[in-house]
Amino acid sequence: MKKIAVICNYELLPERVGGMDRFFWLFNQECLKLNYQIDWFFPNVSHHGQYSELHIIAPEKNQTLESKFLQFSESENKKYDVVITHFLELCTSFSKKVKLQNPNTKFIAIDHNPRPIGGYPLKKRVEKRIKGLLYAPYTDLFVGVSDYTRKNILIDFGNHLSKKTIVVYNGIEFQQYQVRTNRAVMHPTFLVACHLRESKGIQDLIEAVHILPTEIKNHIVIDVYGGGEYKTHLDELISKYNLTNNFNFKGSVNNLYAIYFQYDYLLQPTHMECFSLSILESLSANVPVITTSVGGNEEAIEHHKNGYIYKPKDVLALKDIIQKVFEGKLTISENTRLLIETHFTIDKMVQEHLNLL
Repeated sequence: MKKIAVICNYELLPERVGGMDRFFWLFNQECLKLNYQIDWFFPNVSHHGQYSELHIIAPEKNQTLESKFLQFSESENKKYDVVITHFLELCTSFSKKVKLQNPNTKFIAIDHNPRPIGGYPLKKRVEKRIKGLLYAPYTDLFVGVSDYTRKNILIDFGNHLSKKTIVVYNGIEFQQYQVRTNRAVMHPTFLVACHLRESKGIQDLIEAVHILPTEIKNHIVIDVYGGGEYKTHLDELISKYNLTNNFNFKGSVNNLYAIYFQYDYLLQPTHMECFSLSILESLSANVPVITTSVGGNEEAIEHHKNGYIYKPKDVLALKDIIQKVFEGKLTISENTRLLIETHFTIDKMVQEHLNLL
């Protein structure tokens, strides 16, 4: 019986159920079918969705996820064949400690971490290179969720890791998403779906709407799904520009699969991204995406084909795209769902992760 541990710094929230949650559920099912024993280490225990089927171990108060794993594996004398990390920092002393506990463990690090525009400052770049030299030998395989991510692993930690760095794209359960069958040419509808934090660039969208012609501002309405502390700042900006009638904050929901298709376009003015599940979800609902050229966005979005791409923080470019789309001067006719069906399915993602074992 193969013993697997998945260590994932991903809080389990009933009000936020997305592509990663469904991946964890399906991956667990497939591992059990193969008679693998799998332990899941999350920041908290939850039983919503299919999490009741997972064997979840959570840290105590003020204990890190990594220390909980080390403590548990030692106290229970667990010798894992494979240890997989998600949403954890790469190349830290943790991988070395895991290997010291059991040198035969295969350590796989999945990188979901976005990079800042323009890269890290010099001090942090040097620190990462040093960590690459010290701790990368204890990781057997680095996995980027996009080619952008793979390239940045090598930039961060050194090209000597190229032979053990690969790409496994994120995928979604596309069958679940209701599909938009027609798309408005004039006066289309827009949504935003993301956590409300500065790096998601919603402030740029507010600035862009502010400088739209008055006749468009009198009609355009953007629904925003998601929560976060940054909402306070966004509310202040909306109030400053008198755009209360242009933005509806809907809060966090767990059924976006039944919501995307109600809109014509997804707006994602993000400053940082690895490979966005929101983009895949929107395309799966046959809803094109207006987004930035950061991260792996251009690995899913082709400009003028299934969406529109502009440079991050370029408020004028975003304003021009929204204006031309709203006026019907820019249109997307392609069925955007086909790309997801052929390249970015959750079944393909799960199978490729199983192949890593």
